[in-house]
Amino acid sequence: MRKEFDLTCSNYGTVKSLKYDVAILPWGATEPHNLHLPYLTDSILSHEIAVGSAELAFERHGVRCMVLPPVTFGSQNPGQQELPFCIHSRYETQKAILQDIVASLQLQGFSRLLIINGHGGNSFKNMIRDLYCIYPDFLIASSEWFKICKGTDFFEDPNDHADELETSVMMHYHPELVNLSEAGEGRSGGFSAALLKEGKVWIPRNWGRVSSDTGIGNPAKATAAKGAAFAEAVVSRYADFLKDFTEEDLYTPLP
Repeated sequence: MRKEFDLTCSNYGTVKSLKYDVAILPWGATEPHNLHLPYLTDSILSHEIAVGSAELAFERHGVRCMVLPPVTFGSQNPGQQELPFCIHSRYETQKAILQDIVASLQLQGFSRLLIINGHGGNSFKNMIRDLYCIYPDFLIASSEWFKICKGTDFFEDPNDHADELETSVMMHYHPELVNLSEAGEGRSGGFSAALLKEGKVWIPRNWGRVSSDTGIGNPAKATAAKGAAFAEAVVSRYADFLKDFTEEDLYTPLP
C-alpha cells in the first residue's frame, strides 16, 4: 500500500490511474546531529512523518496524497557550515528547487503542495509569497512537523537539536540508525544580550559557540515509545489538515 503514497518506492504503473489531491514535500538538511544520529536525520524524519500522514489521510478521510522524495539540503548556521560534510544550501538554491517542483506539479494539473519541514534553519514564507505571484491558483502550505504538537506533553526535556524529542522519533522509525550510547550531552550556551536571548532580536547562532557536540538538548531520556506517541499525534493532526487543505475555500466567512 505504501507505494500509492511514497514516490521513493512507487512507479508509474501504480500512480497512472489514481487521482491525487495533494502533493507532500518533505524537506530536511545534511548536517551533524550530535554524535549519535545520522546526517540526514531531518530528511528521514520529515519523510516518515509525511508518509504516515498520507496513509492516515486516505484511511480516515479518503484524501489521496503523494509524498515526494525529500529535499536533503538545508540552510546552515556559521559554526555548523565548517563541519565535515555539512551542506549549506542558499536561499536562492532552495527557492529554485521549490519553483521547479511547483512548475512541474502545476503543469501536471496539481494545485496543492504541503511542505513538511524537518530543519529549523529552513524558511519558506517569502519563497511561497513570491511563487504565489507566478502561480496564483497553486496553494503551498508550509509546516514544521516537530511543532505540530507540544513537545512537553510527551517528553521530559525537549530542546532544539538532536535532543530527546528528535532522538526518540528516530528510535521509533529507525532504531538501527541511533547509537544512543555514543551521544554527547547536548550541553548548550546562548547569547548574552537580553533581546537576543528573548528572541525579539535575531542573528544566526554560531553553532560552535552554542554547542560542543552539535547537539542542543540531552537525548539521554529518549525512548522509542515516546517517539511513537509523539509521531502518532503529529501524523493524526496532519491527516486532518490534509482533508481541510483539499477544500476549495479555506476561509471562514467575514462577520
